[in-house]
Amino acid sequence: MAGSSSGIVAGLTVAAVATVGFLAYQASATVPPGLGNSAHASASPAAVATSKAQRDKKNPAALPAGSGKGERVVYSVDDDRVWLVAENNKVNRTFKVTPGTVDPATGSYAVTSRSNAITGTDGTPIQHVVRFTNTDNVAIGFSAAVSGTTDAPDPTTKSGGIRESIEDGAAMWEFATIGQSIVVIR
Repeated sequence: MAGSSSGIVAGLTVAAVATVGFLAYQASATVPPGLGNSAHASASPAAVATSKAQRDKKNPAALPAGSGKGERVVYSVDDDRVWLVAENNKVNRTFKVTPGTVDPATGSYAVTSRSNAITGTDGTPIQHVVRFTNTDNVAIGFSAAVSGTTDAPDPTTKSGGIRESIEDGAAMWEFATIGQSIVVIR
Protein backbone atom coordinates (compact mmCIF):
# COMPACT_ATOMS: atom_id res chain seq x y z
CA MET A 1 0.00 0.00 0.00
CA ALA A 2 2.81 2.43 0.87
CA GLY A 3 4.40 1.93 -2.54
CA SER A 4 1.23 2.85 -4.40
CA SER A 5 0.64 6.05 -2.41
CA SER A 6 4.24 7.17 -2.95
CA GLY A 7 3.73 6.57 -6.67
CA ILE A 8 0.62 8.76 -6.59
CA VAL A 9 2.52 11.49 -4.74
CA ALA A 10 5.37 11.28 -7.27
CA GLY A 11 2.89 11.51 -10.14
CA LEU A 12 1.17 14.52 -8.61
CA THR A 13 4.54 16.19 -8.02
CA VAL A 14 5.55 15.68 -11.66
CA ALA A 15 2.20 17.08 -12.82
CA ALA A 16 2.57 20.12 -10.53
CA VAL A 17 6.11 20.86 -11.72
CA ALA A 18 5.02 20.54 -15.36
CA THR A 19 2.09 22.92 -14.76
CA VAL A 20 4.30 25.53 -13.09
CA GLY A 21 6.81 25.25 -15.96
CA PHE A 22 4.04 25.71 -18.53
CA LEU A 23 2.64 28.75 -16.69
CA ALA A 24 6.13 30.27 -16.45
CA TYR A 25 6.55 29.77 -20.19
CA GLN A 26 3.18 31.42 -20.86
CA ALA A 27 4.11 34.39 -18.67
CA SER A 28 7.50 34.79 -20.37
CA ALA A 29 5.89 34.64 -23.81
CA THR A 30 4.00 37.87 -23.07
CA VAL A 31 6.95 39.87 -21.72
CA PRO A 32 7.15 43.27 -23.40
CA PRO A 33 10.41 44.07 -25.19
CA GLY A 34 13.00 45.44 -22.77
CA LEU A 35 11.55 43.85 -19.63
CA GLY A 36 13.93 40.88 -19.61
CA ASN A 37 13.38 37.15 -19.64
CA SER A 38 13.25 36.12 -16.00
CA ALA A 39 10.28 36.50 -13.69
CA HIS A 40 12.20 38.99 -11.58
CA ALA A 41 14.17 40.78 -14.29
CA SER A 42 14.19 44.54 -14.19
CA ALA A 43 14.04 46.53 -17.37
CA SER A 44 17.05 48.61 -18.21
CA PRO A 45 16.76 52.22 -17.01
CA ALA A 46 16.48 53.42 -20.62
CA ALA A 47 13.61 51.02 -21.36
CA VAL A 48 11.77 52.07 -18.21
CA ALA A 49 12.23 55.77 -18.96
CA THR A 50 11.06 55.25 -22.56
CA SER A 51 7.98 53.38 -21.38
CA LYS A 52 7.10 56.18 -18.96
CA ALA A 53 7.70 58.86 -21.61
CA GLN A 54 5.28 57.17 -24.03
CA ARG A 55 2.25 57.71 -21.75
CA ASP A 56 -0.77 59.48 -23.19
CA LYS A 57 -0.59 62.82 -21.39
CA LYS A 58 -4.15 63.77 -22.46
CA ASN A 59 -5.55 60.49 -21.15
CA PRO A 60 -3.50 59.21 -18.19
CA ALA A 61 -5.85 56.22 -17.86
CA ALA A 62 -4.89 54.98 -21.37
CA LEU A 63 -2.99 51.68 -21.51
CA PRO A 64 0.74 52.53 -21.67
CA ALA A 65 2.56 51.66 -24.89
CA GLY A 66 5.03 48.80 -24.52
CA SER A 67 3.15 47.15 -21.65
CA GLY A 68 2.92 43.75 -23.35
CA LYS A 69 0.45 41.80 -25.44
CA GLY A 70 -2.39 39.44 -24.71
CA GLU A 71 -4.49 39.01 -21.60
CA ARG A 72 -2.69 40.50 -18.59
CA VAL A 73 -2.75 42.80 -15.61
CA VAL A 74 -0.57 45.90 -16.02
CA TYR A 75 0.54 47.70 -12.86
CA SER A 76 2.37 51.05 -12.96
CA VAL A 77 4.37 51.67 -9.78
CA ASP A 78 4.86 55.34 -10.74
CA ASP A 79 1.22 56.07 -11.60
CA ASP A 80 -0.36 53.81 -8.92
CA ARG A 81 -2.71 52.50 -11.62
CA VAL A 82 -3.82 49.06 -12.79
CA TRP A 83 -5.20 47.97 -16.16
CA LEU A 84 -7.03 44.66 -16.67
CA VAL A 85 -6.33 43.88 -20.32
CA ALA A 86 -8.20 41.33 -22.47
CA GLU A 87 -6.64 39.02 -25.07
CA ASN A 88 -7.34 41.55 -27.87
CA ASN A 89 -5.40 44.28 -25.99
CA LYS A 90 -8.67 45.96 -24.99
CA VAL A 91 -8.75 47.46 -21.50
CA ASN A 92 -11.60 45.86 -19.55
CA ARG A 93 -11.06 48.07 -16.52
CA THR A 94 -8.54 50.56 -15.14
CA PHE A 95 -8.33 52.00 -11.66
CA LYS A 96 -6.09 53.79 -9.17
CA VAL A 97 -4.53 51.84 -6.29
CA THR A 98 -2.70 52.64 -3.06
CA PRO A 99 0.68 50.91 -3.00
CA GLY A 100 2.28 49.30 0.02
CA THR A 101 5.66 50.42 1.32
CA VAL A 102 7.54 47.78 -0.71
CA ASP A 103 7.32 47.97 -4.53
CA PRO A 104 7.89 45.05 -6.89
CA ALA A 105 10.66 45.33 -9.47
CA THR A 106 9.55 46.05 -13.03
CA GLY A 107 9.14 42.91 -15.08
CA SER A 108 6.75 40.14 -15.94
CA TYR A 109 5.23 37.85 -13.32
CA ALA A 110 2.41 35.34 -12.96
CA VAL A 111 -0.20 35.12 -10.21
CA THR A 112 1.23 32.58 -7.75
CA SER A 113 -1.43 32.44 -5.03
CA ARG A 114 -4.78 33.84 -3.97
CA SER A 115 -6.67 34.13 -0.69
CA ASN A 116 -10.32 35.03 -0.37
CA ALA A 117 -9.96 36.65 3.08
CA ILE A 118 -6.96 37.07 5.42
CA THR A 119 -5.32 39.64 7.69
CA GLY A 120 -2.74 41.87 5.97
CA THR A 121 0.78 42.44 7.31
CA ASP A 122 -0.49 45.72 8.77
CA GLY A 123 -3.23 43.94 10.75
CA THR A 124 -6.03 45.05 8.39
CA PRO A 125 -8.63 42.42 7.42
CA ILE A 126 -8.39 42.12 3.61
CA GLN A 127 -10.14 40.18 0.87
CA HIS A 128 -9.59 39.12 -2.74
CA VAL A 129 -5.82 38.80 -2.31
CA VAL A 130 -3.93 38.14 -5.56
CA ARG A 131 -0.17 37.58 -4.98
CA PHE A 132 2.48 37.59 -7.70
CA THR A 133 5.95 37.96 -6.16
CA ASN A 134 8.06 38.51 -3.03
CA THR A 135 10.47 41.40 -2.48
CA ASP A 136 12.72 41.62 0.58
CA ASN A 137 10.78 38.70 2.14
CA VAL A 138 7.51 40.62 1.73
CA ALA A 139 4.65 39.16 -0.32
CA ILE A 140 3.51 41.53 -3.08
CA GLY A 141 -0.06 41.44 -4.30
CA PHE A 142 -3.36 43.19 -4.82
CA SER A 143 -6.08 43.25 -2.16
CA ALA A 144 -9.05 45.20 -0.86
CA ALA A 145 -9.58 46.13 2.79
CA VAL A 146 -12.82 44.62 4.08
CA SER A 147 -13.69 48.07 5.47
CA GLY A 148 -13.35 49.57 1.98
CA THR A 149 -10.59 51.99 2.96
CA THR A 150 -7.63 52.60 0.68
CA ASP A 151 -5.57 54.64 3.14
CA ALA A 152 -1.82 54.90 2.70
CA PRO A 153 0.02 52.26 4.76
CA ASP A 154 2.05 53.00 7.87
CA PRO A 155 5.49 53.94 6.44
CA THR A 156 7.22 52.10 9.32
CA THR A 157 5.64 48.74 8.36
CA LYS A 158 6.93 46.61 5.48
CA SER A 159 3.86 45.99 3.35
CA GLY A 160 3.54 44.67 -0.18
CA GLY A 161 -0.23 45.06 -0.27
CA ILE A 162 -1.42 47.08 -3.25
CA ARG A 163 -4.84 48.23 -2.01
CA GLU A 164 -7.86 48.51 -4.25
CA SER A 165 -11.44 49.58 -3.62
CA ILE A 166 -13.84 46.73 -2.84
CA GLU A 167 -15.30 46.93 -6.37
CA ASP A 168 -11.89 46.99 -8.05
CA GLY A 169 -10.70 44.16 -5.79
CA ALA A 170 -13.68 42.03 -6.88
CA ALA A 171 -12.87 42.74 -10.55
CA MET A 172 -9.21 41.80 -10.00
CA TRP A 173 -10.28 38.61 -8.19
CA GLU A 174 -12.41 37.53 -11.16
CA PHE A 175 -9.74 38.44 -13.74
CA ALA A 176 -6.43 37.42 -12.14
CA THR A 177 -6.57 33.70 -11.51
CA ILE A 178 -3.52 31.50 -10.83
CA GLY A 179 -1.01 31.88 -13.68
CA GLN A 180 -2.45 35.15 -15.03
CA SER A 181 0.27 37.42 -16.41
CA ILE A 182 1.14 40.51 -14.34
CA VAL A 183 3.34 43.16 -16.01
CA VAL A 184 4.90 45.74 -13.67
CA ILE A 185 6.05 48.96 -15.34
CA ARG A 186 7.37 52.31 -14.11
